[in-house]
Amino acid sequence: MAVFLGIDVGTSGTKTLAMHEDGSILAVATAEYPLSSPKPGWSEQDPEDWWEAVQTTVKKVLKSAKIKPDDIGGIGLSGQMHGSVFLDKQQAVIRPAILWNDQRTTQECADIEHKVGGRAKLIEMVANPALTGFTAPKILWLKNHEPKNYARVAHILLPKDYVRFRLTGEFATDVSDASGTLLLDVRARQWCKPLIDRLDIKISTLPKVYESEDITGELTEASAKLLGLKKGVPVVGGAGDQAAGAVGNGIVKRGIISATMGTSGVVFAHSDDVQIDPAGRIHTFCHAVRGKWHVMGVVLSAGGSLQWYRNQLAQAEINDGKKLKTDPYNLITEQAAEAPPGCEGLFFLPYLTGERTPHADPYARACWIGLSLRHNRSHMIRSIMEGATYAMRDCLEVINSMNIPIREIRLSGGGARSDFWRQMQADVYGRRVSIINADEGPAFGAALLAASGTGKYKSVVEACGATVKVIASTDPQAEAKRIYTKSYPMYGKLYKALKNEFVDIAKIVSES
Repeated sequence: MAVFLGIDVGTSGTKTLAMHEDGSILAVATAEYPLSSPKPGWSEQDPEDWWEAVQTTVKKVLKSAKIKPDDIGGIGLSGQMHGSVFLDKQQAVIRPAILWNDQRTTQECADIEHKVGGRAKLIEMVANPALTGFTAPKILWLKNHEPKNYARVAHILLPKDYVRFRLTGEFATDVSDASGTLLLDVRARQWCKPLIDRLDIKISTLPKVYESEDITGELTEASAKLLGLKKGVPVVGGAGDQAAGAVGNGIVKRGIISATMGTSGVVFAHSDDVQIDPAGRIHTFCHAVRGKWHVMGVVLSAGGSLQWYRNQLAQAEINDGKKLKTDPYNLITEQAAEAPPGCEGLFFLPYLTGERTPHADPYARACWIGLSLRHNRSHMIRSIMEGATYAMRDCLEVINSMNIPIREIRLSGGGARSDFWRQMQADVYGRRVSIINADEGPAFGAALLAASGTGKYKSVVEACGATVKVIASTDPQAEAKRIYTKSYPMYGKLYKALKNEFVDIAKIVSES
């Protein structure tokens, strides 16, 4: 019986999962690494940290589950989307990778839309507008601001595809991750040569595009030795973290929606056809399911807002957590539960790193609004969680406006592991929410893609049908639902009222 590895190159760490071919999880290991912000709005990482984390986590799962090298039937990859890794002719990394939540490319986004004749034309070409997090603006930023580095570029890879290169020596990507570069013809599922030519990017620097379950290469002797594996293990295309996570959640049929509350928040809907929001509020990408697509709303700082609170303002909970041998998030959530739904008029806008859906605004910033003498620590924590959940509802509302059916919402990420936050999501969305038997998200989805691509299942849909099951559901509470239904419109009004002020604040920061 074969074992499949799913490797997810995340923003805060890399997770490797070992899955039996029947879908049971044998072992999971995670290795963390730092994120650098050398200037306000910048976000970078060293690709070497990813590769070291892959080595560490693969060895750990092999040892933990006592897996023999001959047992491994295939490897699937997943990773943070949009990041740009630049390699020279010697295949060395030129500079730190620029990540998905980096906001430095506002001017390049405007330049891209200008060069193609406007936003509507760009959406017609690649199904999406130019956003600061996407890869194409990063390439142009390098060209504009670091011309010496740009002149050295021979290869441009996404984060998981850099790991693929280290595993197999191949330069390859998959259709779902490539969709987030802004350089893929999403309808045709291939590079958009007219746009690439218009932007004066060498198409030779881009990797070959595969479907997510296609085999893209095999482990080299050198990488196999480093990982404790056998040479020749097939590595499939894999997927961007959101498409892989959707596979791991069984979001492979119309009407099933996932709401993932991780560092970022993502609302993801399967689509049998290409469905595009003309306003560009939501992404339309290729799915990891062969010949299918998905729409996706993204909240840049969903769970990341609560992570910010923990890191910056919750030293007491961190210290108590160490003493009590418990996760400080548990202590933080216990405090949040002491405040009532709606936080007595306190709102938190979770725009710590700008926002995508539905605002596409790199200048947006986080803030508390409505503070009074009645409010205390518990109100402030709960308002952060409510603000992130309101932002997720923004994504659901856009999807609903596109006449995409929402029959079931499956939760994943940190927001799904918390009973309190699951209930809050049901109350804010005003719908039943469910959780499934596996909560490892993208890593599990990547392993399923490997099982499908190597022939253990006939298709990704069959793999999900055999392994993914709903195990519990949560219904909204009537009174909380009533309060949130009343408060949600006010949340939307606050951003609109502050939109121009956010731009002025950014000018002050840039001039100081």
